[in-house]
Amino acid sequence: MKKTFQDLLAALSEKLPDIPFDVTFWDGQTKQYGNGKPVFTLGFHSKASAKRLLSKGSMGFGEEYVAGNIDVHGDFQKLVQIGVDPRFQNIKLSPLTKASVLFTHIASLNTVRRAPANITRHYDLGDDFYKCYLDKTMAYSCAYFRKATDTLEEAQEQKYEHICRKLQLREGESLIDIGCGWGGMLIYAARNYGITGVGCTISPNQARYARDRIAAEGLDDKITILQEDYRNIGGQFDKFASIGMFEHVGKEFIPLFMRKVRTLLKTQAIGLLHTIGKEKHTPLDPWTMKYIFPGGHIPALDHIIKAMGKEKLVPVDIENLRIHYAATLDEWGKRFEDNRHKIAEMFDEKLVRMWRLFLYGSAAAFRWGDIRLYQILFTNGLNNSIPWTRDHIYRPLPAPFGPCIAQQENYQSACHFSPGQNPCLDTVRNTINEYGGTHKRRIGAYKKRMHEDVP
Repeated sequence: MKKTFQDLLAALSEKLPDIPFDVTFWDGQTKQYGNGKPVFTLGFHSKASAKRLLSKGSMGFGEEYVAGNIDVHGDFQKLVQIGVDPRFQNIKLSPLTKASVLFTHIASLNTVRRAPANITRHYDLGDDFYKCYLDKTMAYSCAYFRKATDTLEEAQEQKYEHICRKLQLREGESLIDIGCGWGGMLIYAARNYGITGVGCTISPNQARYARDRIAAEGLDDKITILQEDYRNIGGQFDKFASIGMFEHVGKEFIPLFMRKVRTLLKTQAIGLLHTIGKEKHTPLDPWTMKYIFPGGHIPALDHIIKAMGKEKLVPVDIENLRIHYAATLDEWGKRFEDNRHKIAEMFDEKLVRMWRLFLYGSAAAFRWGDIRLYQILFTNGLNNSIPWTRDHIYRPLPAPFGPCIAQQENYQSACHFSPGQNPCLDTVRNTINEYGGTHKRRIGAYKKRMHEDVP
């Protein structure tokens, strides 16, 4: 048994020499694979744990790791990288052997829940738990990093702003957010763009938290949070967003979801779907399906687009933020490790190991595997009035109009340039002179001017 396992590791290492690692066997022997200093050490406490890995693949590894029978020291993501690397996929081994190895498919992390009981199992572990690794807005989805030095708080606010610009939000418009989580997107949009919004979640914990935050922000008259299944939501809205919820719909319900989107959006209105996806269908990871996201489905991009087309929802822009999600998970992982002792006291060491595998495995799967993060912008029917370019999305907003310049610096500084010195600031000055009003109204007027800048 040990020799078979060693032969398999040797064959793998020969194909992946740039990922050196050590393996400590149950009899105390440590063997190095690859070239250079090991980036991680995989340790087996018993022969039985190695057998379970070989017989049950990622399910066996996940269960044995969480139980403490397998240890990983060092770079956890590199361990998962081996499993998703194309060079490993091309090794000439029998399908049974490949399916049995630890490294095979931890890539399909972040899957779906189709029932309130499953939502509760994941999301209702308590606000204090999620505060241990999320940002202050409790955004549990991919952030948007403009530069590598951005904090998680900055990147999540930039994500909200990125979506607001894509949707071309304007003051007074109505926005529906399906799967609103803890309410971060709606609060940002109401505070910075003056919209009214409705959000829905089937998590009782999220609904309570979102309502409390909205009340604390003084936005009760702007935002309504419903603890309700999206299929039961009524009304029509100017704009639509769904961020990190579509993965939980389930393959068989995708057509129904798209039909609901069409009925919620006004004709020609703009929507944005922010979802994990793939270029093609591949099997989902059994350990993740059982212990993290029961009933999950990560949709293929062509399946999403075809389902949209059947409801006359017209995709107008698709962006892949894969590497942004890897960076987001890196930040979550760091914060999780900083609070691991606190989390162990709240729950136990098994949950710490389970979530560590989930977070690190997900980061590696986005970085080296086959899962992506798509933002799909679409319209309900044809809309010939949308901007012809992406300039309105990427044009920088000068202080104090940008989301990361929320320190509310004195807007008068925008007028300290002579005409013609800075065209962007000239636009601000002209907007200020034309519209006047409060600081917030000036921001809204500037953003409106940017939206109207169509070729």
